[in-house]
Amino acid sequence: MTSNAARVLAHPSREEIRVEGVLHALSDPVRLRIVRQLADADDEQACSRFDLPVSKSTTTHHFRVLRENGVITQFYRGTAKLSCVRADDLDALFPGLLDSVLGGAALQAERLGEG
Repeated sequence: MTSNAARVLAHPSREEIRVEGVLHALSDPVRLRIVRQLADADDEQACSRFDLPVSKSTTTHHFRVLRENGVITQFYRGTAKLSCVRADDLDALFPGLLDSVLGGAALQAERLGEG
């Protein structure tokens, strides 16, 4: 019999999330791109749905940084690892921060002609 314990990913509790960790996680363009895509989605997204300009191992690293700093939550459904933004936790701790960063990123992408 196999255990699901090996498939449970560590996440910080709401009380453990620090603003400097969130800002660090969002400061990388690839991680910000991931969060923008997750925030625009109607539901959780599988890691395989992201077309990123980095290797698979680097993609895994970026998702881990986001998860360990409390920006996203990840869980397994079957063999797929799904992710979603922890918007409720971030808004409770740092009201307006996530919306402001994502809004600024959208304006920047528009200004620079990026998707």
